[in-house]
Amino acid sequence: MNGMGGAEAAPAVFAGTVFVLFGGALLAWTGARVRHREPVADGGSPAVSAALATCFGVAFLVAGVWCFTRM
Repeated sequence: MNGMGGAEAAPAVFAGTVFVLFGGALLAWTGARVRHREPVADGGSPAVSAALATCFGVAFLVAGVWCFTRM
Protein backbone atom coordinates (compact mmCIF):
# COMPACT_ATOMS: atom_id res chain seq x y z
CA MET A 1 0.00 0.00 0.00
CA ASN A 2 1.30 3.42 -0.86
CA GLY A 3 -1.06 5.23 1.50
CA MET A 4 -3.46 6.47 -1.16
CA GLY A 5 -6.69 7.66 0.41
CA GLY A 6 -10.20 6.69 -0.64
CA ALA A 7 -10.77 9.80 -2.76
CA GLU A 8 -7.50 9.28 -4.61
CA ALA A 9 -8.06 5.54 -5.12
CA ALA A 10 -11.38 5.98 -6.95
CA PRO A 11 -9.81 7.16 -10.26
CA ALA A 12 -7.34 4.25 -10.15
CA VAL A 13 -10.17 1.76 -9.66
CA PHE A 14 -12.19 3.31 -12.50
CA ALA A 15 -9.24 3.44 -14.90
CA GLY A 16 -8.14 -0.08 -14.00
CA THR A 17 -11.62 -1.44 -14.56
CA VAL A 18 -11.96 0.29 -17.93
CA PHE A 19 -8.54 -0.91 -19.10
CA VAL A 20 -9.16 -4.51 -18.02
CA LEU A 21 -12.63 -4.65 -19.57
CA PHE A 22 -11.48 -3.12 -22.85
CA GLY A 23 -8.35 -5.28 -23.06
CA GLY A 24 -10.31 -8.44 -22.32
CA ALA A 25 -13.02 -7.56 -24.84
CA LEU A 26 -10.41 -6.75 -27.50
CA LEU A 27 -8.67 -10.09 -26.95
CA ALA A 28 -11.97 -12.00 -27.01
CA TRP A 29 -13.11 -10.23 -30.19
CA THR A 30 -9.76 -10.78 -31.89
CA GLY A 31 -9.77 -14.45 -30.93
CA ALA A 32 -13.29 -14.92 -32.28
CA ARG A 33 -12.42 -13.22 -35.57
CA VAL A 34 -9.25 -15.28 -36.02
CA ARG A 35 -11.02 -18.52 -35.07
CA HIS A 36 -13.68 -17.90 -37.74
CA ARG A 37 -11.02 -16.84 -40.27
CA GLU A 38 -12.58 -13.38 -40.61
CA PRO A 39 -10.54 -10.18 -40.98
CA VAL A 40 -9.59 -8.34 -37.80
CA ALA A 41 -9.14 -5.03 -39.66
CA ASP A 42 -10.34 -4.02 -43.11
CA GLY A 43 -7.69 -3.38 -45.72
CA GLY A 44 -4.73 -4.77 -43.84
CA SER A 45 -2.76 -7.95 -43.60
CA PRO A 46 -4.71 -10.50 -41.52
CA ALA A 47 -1.61 -11.66 -39.65
CA VAL A 48 -0.37 -8.14 -38.86
CA SER A 49 -3.79 -6.86 -37.76
CA ALA A 50 -4.35 -9.89 -35.52
CA ALA A 51 -0.89 -9.50 -33.99
CA LEU A 52 -1.37 -5.77 -33.35
CA ALA A 53 -4.82 -6.26 -31.85
CA THR A 54 -3.44 -8.97 -29.57
CA CYS A 55 -0.53 -6.77 -28.49
CA PHE A 56 -2.84 -3.86 -27.71
CA GLY A 57 -5.26 -6.12 -25.84
CA VAL A 58 -2.44 -7.41 -23.65
CA ALA A 59 -1.12 -3.86 -23.16
CA PHE A 60 -4.54 -2.70 -21.94
CA LEU A 61 -4.74 -5.63 -19.52
CA VAL A 62 -1.27 -4.81 -18.18
CA ALA A 63 -2.24 -1.14 -17.80
CA GLY A 64 -5.36 -2.15 -15.88
CA VAL A 65 -3.41 -4.39 -13.52
CA TRP A 66 -0.87 -1.60 -13.03
CA CYS A 67 -3.70 0.80 -12.09
CA PHE A 68 -4.96 -1.68 -9.51
CA THR A 69 -1.49 -1.94 -7.97
CA ARG A 70 -1.42 1.86 -7.51
CA MET A 71 -4.18 1.73 -4.88
